[in-house]
Amino acid sequence: MIPIGQAIQIVLQQTPKLASEEIALPDALNRILAEDIVADTDLPPFDRAQMDGYAVRAADVVNTPAQLRIVGESAAGAGWHHEMNSGEAVRIMTGAPVPTGADAVQQVELTREPNGAGTVEILEAVETGRSIVKQASEIKSGETVLRAGEDINAQTIATLASFGYAQVKVGKRPRVAVMATGSELVDVNEKPGRDQIRDSNNYTIEAYAKLAGATVKRLPLAGDDRDELKHQMEAAVDDCDVLVTSGGVSMGIYDFTKTAFKDLGAEIFFERVALRPGKPTVFGRIGKTLIFGLPGNPVSVAVTFNLFVRAALRAMQGASETSLPRFAAVLTRDVKGSQGRESYVPAILRTDEDGTLLADPLKWGGSSDFVSFARATALINIPADAKKVVAGSIVSGCRLPA
Repeated sequence: MIPIGQAIQIVLQQTPKLASEEIALPDALNRILAEDIVADTDLPPFDRAQMDGYAVRAADVVNTPAQLRIVGESAAGAGWHHEMNSGEAVRIMTGAPVPTGADAVQQVELTREPNGAGTVEILEAVETGRSIVKQASEIKSGETVLRAGEDINAQTIATLASFGYAQVKVGKRPRVAVMATGSELVDVNEKPGRDQIRDSNNYTIEAYAKLAGATVKRLPLAGDDRDELKHQMEAAVDDCDVLVTSGGVSMGIYDFTKTAFKDLGAEIFFERVALRPGKPTVFGRIGKTLIFGLPGNPVSVAVTFNLFVRAALRAMQGASETSLPRFAAVLTRDVKGSQGRESYVPAILRTDEDGTLLADPLKWGGSSDFVSFARATALINIPADAKKVVAGSIVSGCRLPA
């Protein structure tokens, strides 16, 4: 039985990075960059007005009201490209280029323009630089604005578009095959018979794998039959980058998953982790395909997937950050620990009226209680050998993907 941190490190060490591919910008959302993004222009590309008003020389409006002659208009996309002299003003709109010679913009509310006079009264003085965003103050041409390994989200899409990346190089999506084992399982569209339950693990793993950027193929349910398991596994590993199974990894007489892995010549890197829930987690490789044997209980599946499988899938795509986002919060209720194992306890994160982040542990019935787990937004990490962590303590943990 190895510590969680060591298990994650082994997963990352054994996970190959997939090739990259070039895709259209509209398809890049939630993918992982495989190239640095470099600015091909200054931002802003010119001195830009921050508001509607008049471009002026600050020295001309020290004493107010000051009357200036209007010599032009600068609008967004249609600037006034002449030199403005002393005693002159240019009507200007938000986002428009500030003309040469001007060094400030006075907002329109502090001006008065007599109808048809061709002049404007500046009612209050304005200091040099007011309401102007200087050229290249945000970014200079040639600077790196995003790095390979970063996630492409709705915010970064604007950056890519602004610098002309109509095609974006991203990490290829890992191909994941998912297989649930156990003779007690029936598919979701079937009514369970006596001693049977519907399969939920395949769907849970598929959902989490897609959130991690993978494409997923769900395999038929496999009963507790060693030869059937071997047959399905052998067919799957030839057509995927990662095979994820659930169930059959404990010590029972019908737990054949590990045996089937080994029969197929798998190199096993670990098969027990000091984790609650999820101790009997298997990680290995058959040929070039990574294999994960997760426990059968639904909450154990969710925890072990997000700690181990997710890390591998993101590493395959070249992600610079492979783990779930971490947090520190105030515990609102006592939580028991586990002898010799770290615990990951389902919780709901919320913020109180003072802005303090709180972690409410869920009242759940163990690793099979998927109904309670459905409300979880985070996992609280309880250190190994901590008998109890009391309410009011600061706890750390990770946020679940959504």
